[in-house]
Amino acid sequence: MTTAITDAHDTHDDHDDHGPAKGIGRWLFSTNHKDIGTMYLVFSLLMFFIGGTMAMVIRSELAIPGLQFVHPEFFNQMTTMHALIMVFGAVMPAFVGLANWMIPLMIGAPDMALPRMNNWSFWILPVAFTILLSTLFMPGGAPAGGWTMYPPLVLQTGDSFPFLIFSVHLMGLSSIMGAINVIVTIINMRAPEMSLLKMPMFVWTWLITAYLLIAVMPVLAGAVTMLLTDQFFGTSFFLAAGGGDPVMFQHIFWFFGHPEVYIMILPAFGVVSEIIPTFARKKLFGHDSMVYAASCIAFLSFIVWAHHMFTVGMPLTGQLFFMFATMLIAVPTGVKIFNWVATMWRGAMTFETPMLFSLAFVFLFSIGGFSGLMLAVQPADVQYHDTYFVVAHFHYVLVPGSIFAIMAAAYYWLPKWTGHMYNETLGKVHFWASAIFVNLTFFPMHFLGLAGMPRRIPDYSTQFADFNTVASVGAIGFGLSQLMFVWVILTAKKGEKATARVWEGSHGLEWTVPSPAPYHTFETPPKARIAGEAFD
Repeated sequence: MTTAITDAHDTHDDHDDHGPAKGIGRWLFSTNHKDIGTMYLVFSLLMFFIGGTMAMVIRSELAIPGLQFVHPEFFNQMTTMHALIMVFGAVMPAFVGLANWMIPLMIGAPDMALPRMNNWSFWILPVAFTILLSTLFMPGGAPAGGWTMYPPLVLQTGDSFPFLIFSVHLMGLSSIMGAINVIVTIINMRAPEMSLLKMPMFVWTWLITAYLLIAVMPVLAGAVTMLLTDQFFGTSFFLAAGGGDPVMFQHIFWFFGHPEVYIMILPAFGVVSEIIPTFARKKLFGHDSMVYAASCIAFLSFIVWAHHMFTVGMPLTGQLFFMFATMLIAVPTGVKIFNWVATMWRGAMTFETPMLFSLAFVFLFSIGGFSGLMLAVQPADVQYHDTYFVVAHFHYVLVPGSIFAIMAAAYYWLPKWTGHMYNETLGKVHFWASAIFVNLTFFPMHFLGLAGMPRRIPDYSTQFADFNTVASVGAIGFGLSQLMFVWVILTAKKGEKATARVWEGSHGLEWTVPSPAPYHTFETPPKARIAGEAFD
């Protein structure tokens, strides 16, 4: 029950005085949702390559046993910075960029509800990551205590410690502002006939994600502020010598950290729920049940945080509760997988690049989900904990999960953004290279973890050598493959002109405006109806 269009009159205005400003001022001061969405997407792509370069350093060091290229201290800085940049700089801003670009187009709104705050929420990010990256050049180097920032280890960071805390605060501030904007826009600016349950799934998943962000980003801010006061103001929240409890930090951090996992995957669910019906040429199976499943996932994400902490000495009752709650969260996730497969069942499917990335998402994300169920079993998790099995699990969720969904979205909506069709052949080459290399990189890590290789170590015994070499070859191949993605984007303007309804099976409001989407759209609210009729 997503939405389609009966009347798309007045989808843009033709007044020259309302066009974009000229020069750099357009980007510095823009309040247009399309400009801000573009800036988010470009920024996330830049961070993706910076974080990816750090991953190349990690995998190059681990390609063969022994210390080859970097000192162990710098290796730890790379593992910490890679994670912080990929989570807060690549994945989250990419989804915020997609939200900025597409939510107003999908709900028939002229712009985001709070455009000045929208500009401000973006420009905080380059400042935050400039501060974070500058720590690489400070005495003592960048943070090296893991992205989870566990005390007491993180309190041994050098001069860069307060800069780490300040940059995390700025990232959180940006996320909260963006989330408020999304909620206000969706609640107040939908097309007149678009009730909540008629909204497209991408809009629904982002509405739920925005509430998660507002709920948990202040929790992270509180945790890192307590670290700051422990370091500089004589408090002992987490210092055992002063009566504090380092495990308390883990509880607070993961109360943020587990909903954060779903903040990075729920919008991906929304993207895939838009793309699969388009290329299966069927309406989404069970739209309402998908909404309820996403809501259940969001609720349950608040009560499973301590499954990251099965080895800290929790009482048995606590271990049992978090084990069963974690298994329960597989049920609504399974509903989504079932609905995607049911949508494809007996559909008139074609396999353009967005569909290929979406199919890979469904299959490979399921592998990450199954390994997550293995980790949910507390007695088994004692063996898996802090091994490469965990690294394999969360990378299967985040790379073929979140990042493949972002790439699927980019290919799906790129003709709407640019007005031109990209090179489909090159897009498919990019997909197959990415799909092969991502499995070559992360699948061997399951076996490394089961054999007992710890994570976050720069050296290892020869028994782990072969799988590490395969993983490193895969990682370098995956990294180089992404240069094709950039090439597809840069050459898209040379492709043939795109029509308004780019894809034969496309069915939402965004496909009723011309391609490229005009600078201003929907100054007069369009009429919306249930989208199932688009497939009749």
